[in-house]
Amino acid sequence: MTIVKLFLTAFFWGGTFIAGKKIAGHVDPQCAAFLRFAIASFFLVILTIRLEGKLPRIRPSQVIWIMLSGLTGIFAYNLFFFTGLTFINANRASLIIATNPIFISLFAALLFKEPLTRTKITGLLLSVTGAVTVISNGRLSQLLHSGIGPGELAILGCVISWVSYSLLGKQLMKTLSPVAAVCYASLAGTVMLFFPALFQGLFHAVPLYTAGSWWALFYLGFFGTVLGFFWYYQGIQEIGPMKAGIFINFVPVSAIVLSYLILNEPLTPAILVGAALVFSGIYLTTRPDKSLTVPSP
Repeated sequence: MTIVKLFLTAFFWGGTFIAGKKIAGHVDPQCAAFLRFAIASFFLVILTIRLEGKLPRIRPSQVIWIMLSGLTGIFAYNLFFFTGLTFINANRASLIIATNPIFISLFAALLFKEPLTRTKITGLLLSVTGAVTVISNGRLSQLLHSGIGPGELAILGCVISWVSYSLLGKQLMKTLSPVAAVCYASLAGTVMLFFPALFQGLFHAVPLYTAGSWWALFYLGFFGTVLGFFWYYQGIQEIGPMKAGIFINFVPVSAIVLSYLILNEPLTPAILVGAALVFSGIYLTTRPDKSLTVPSP
């Protein structure tokens, strides 16, 4: 049953790109980000109380780490995520974001002196090459002349935000459990997201959303964030972080398949070649790593 839950977790996380693309252009990015994490925070509070008996008390020394985690992993990541999906296809976005583990390993080596082996360096180069292939649609010379589009820049902002969040999370989880750390980061990020959403006419827009938009937002908040997180950490408890972490590599696979089946997005040669390079790089970079990496929401 644990293996099934981990496969479903990867499926749910891949589906967040399709849900995000479905509401792109219909729900403002600021409003979408706020509503996703308002829903997620509600269920995360219930989950934390269920698992720990109560919401853990926050010490003054933890406040700055919670705020920074909310700023990077919730506020910035989701604004970049929904903005990027208004410009580019879900399959391209998922492959760019799939490079997260690579850059987490790189910056962990630079900042925390974690070992960066030749295998990891090879994986880093392969994944970056794959991401550039996807971003440029296989036309590297055109990329040099025309630059990177706003959608690609926004999704690259997701990568930077999540790398920052993951590194901050290592500090936060020294004093809080994973579920409590994510819960408080989600609450902090939701409060931050409320103000730009309000500025974009949140209360005026909410009654105008279709049932399809509300379903996509609920999917993002509950299935893509809360349930995926819960099952992922259940998997860690049952089979360990190393084996559970392997399933994260199926996230872009499910995103590509779902975007093809549901959104009719094309599988171009550049997507396929880039995917092969990114997956190879992820495998080489994460294979020897036994540390726990916080999953992308």
